[in-house]
Amino acid sequence: MSLTAVREETSETGSPLADQFARDGYAVARGLFSPQEIAEIRETFMAQAASGPVEGLSDGNHKSLTPDDPLSWYPRMMHPHRHPELPVGPLSARYLLDDRLHRLLAEFLGEEPVAAQSMFYFKPAGARGQELHQDNFYLRVQPGTCCAAWIAVDDADEENGGMMVVPGSNDLEIACPQKADAARSFTSDYVPVPEGMEATPVTLQAGDVLFFNGSVIHGSYPNTSRDRFRRSLIFHYVPETSEALSNHYASLRFDGTPVAIPAATGGGPCGTSQPMGPH
Repeated sequence: MSLTAVREETSETGSPLADQFARDGYAVARGLFSPQEIAEIRETFMAQAASGPVEGLSDGNHKSLTPDDPLSWYPRMMHPHRHPELPVGPLSARYLLDDRLHRLLAEFLGEEPVAAQSMFYFKPAGARGQELHQDNFYLRVQPGTCCAAWIAVDDADEENGGMMVVPGSNDLEIACPQKADAARSFTSDYVPVPEGMEATPVTLQAGDVLFFNGSVIHGSYPNTSRDRFRRSLIFHYVPETSEALSNHYASLRFDGTPVAIPAATGGGPCGTSQPMGPH
C-alpha cells in the first residue's frame, strides 16, 4: 500500500489536506519549502555537526554507542530552537514559527496551535531506524493530541529509511509500548500495527512536509542506502487550549511569546509516571 498525497497547492483553503488529515491522521504538503530554504537548513545543521555531537544539544544517548554506529557521530539534535547561541538556534526558531506551517496546523487542529518542540535527525547511511510509536505517549497532551510537522531535508524513501505511517490509527488510544528490536531501532519503544491495519511508506521529496497527529502509529526502518542521508527537521505542536503537557516541553505562540500549559500528571497508558526525557 502506498500513500497518495494530496498536493498542498490544490486548494487555497487547504480543505483537501484537512479532509485527508481528518480521515487518515496524516497529510503531505508537497513543496512547502523551497530548495533554497532546504539548502540553508541542511548546510546549517551539517556545519553544526561537523565536529561531532554538541553537548546540551545532541541526544545524550550517543555516549553509549560504539564508534562504528553512525549515530555515535550523528545523533539527533533535541530542541535546537532553544539554543540562540548556536547557528541552528535562530534558524530552527524561524521555521518552527513559520506562517505556512501555522496556516495548515490551525486547520488540522481546528484551533490555534502553539509550538512545543523541535528536533533534527541526520540518519546517515547505515543508521538504525526508529520503531513504530505514537507521539502523544511522550507529549501527553490533554485533552486531544499533538501534531507533528516533519520537514524532509533530503528525498526520503524506503531505501534510506523514510517514514512509515499506519492510516486510520489516529482514532486509536495511546498504547503502552513493547520493547523494540535494538538491532533495527535506536529507540526502545515499539507499538505493533493493530490487526486489520497496515504500515505504509510515505515517499517524500526535500521540501515536502508530512503532518500527522499524536495518535498515529509511525516510525522508520534502517537506512540501507550506501551513501544517502535522510535528514529531517521535525516540529511538534499542541492546541493552545491544552490543559496538560509533559513537563519536558515549553510552548510558544506563533508570535514567539510563551504559553504556560500545566504539566501532565497521572500514570499514562503504562500505569507509570511520564516517560523519561522528551521524544
